[in-house]
Amino acid sequence: MDDMMLLAAMAGMLLVAGAVSGVLAGLLGVGGGIVLVPAFFYVFGALGFDSPELMQLCLGTSLATIIVTSFRSVLAHDRKGAVDWGILKTWAPGIVVGALAGMMIASVLPSGLLQAIFGVLAVLVGLYLTFGQTHWRLGRRMPTGVTRLLISPVLGFLSVLMGIGGGSFGVPTMTLYNVPIHKAVATAAGFGVIIAVPSVAGFLLADVAVAPPWTVGSVNLVAFGLVIAMTLITAPWGAALAHKTDAGALRKIFGIFLVIVALNMLRQSFGW
Repeated sequence: MDDMMLLAAMAGMLLVAGAVSGVLAGLLGVGGGIVLVPAFFYVFGALGFDSPELMQLCLGTSLATIIVTSFRSVLAHDRKGAVDWGILKTWAPGIVVGALAGMMIASVLPSGLLQAIFGVLAVLVGLYLTFGQTHWRLGRRMPTGVTRLLISPVLGFLSVLMGIGGGSFGVPTMTLYNVPIHKAVATAAGFGVIIAVPSVAGFLLADVAVAPPWTVGSVNLVAFGLVIAMTLITAPWGAALAHKTDAGALRKIFGIFLVIVALNMLRQSFGW
């Protein structure tokens, strides 16, 4: 397959992935990365780029899209006064440290092990979406001191290992500590920027041996551009649809879907 045919095939698959990611992000408030990483994995693999660094390519490209989508999201939420800048500023240093550590570890791990890590963590996120209750609490306010020092790097670290922004781990963490859901979603968008910027800087320097055309380091620019274009179009559709549907039921349906996708990645990581 020559480069033009390859790019055309990639474009078709990635436009669909970006459209679905945008709708789900707007509909359910989950970050696009949790959809994009498995989508990139299957698209790049189907096109013959199943290399030992395939997951690094998926993680780096997903995080690059998160820079744009999270930055746009946090600005929109800030205009409504929903971002808790106090949480964002105090949690940022630890999250950055964790994100950098996650990038350095992810860049040297085998693709199969990263698949397994993604699968396990995605199963946990899916189970939380399916069975989590809004009244669950670990405390009356966000942790400070040693507790914050321990939790904040873990958020950044795990997010990079999954190629996702701040929503999947940040929103549950904040709501469990009594932050209202709308403020948690808005602030988690800021987490996404903090996670993605330093980690993508590292992934741009981590070369992939077998990569699609227009790849810099571990970031594919074609996938980045197409997904950003589609999510900007379709995310408002998902947000509009969210007001007309039962969000709780949809979260459960997506949680089950995510568990199935994650289990399939786990199966593949073990060569079954």
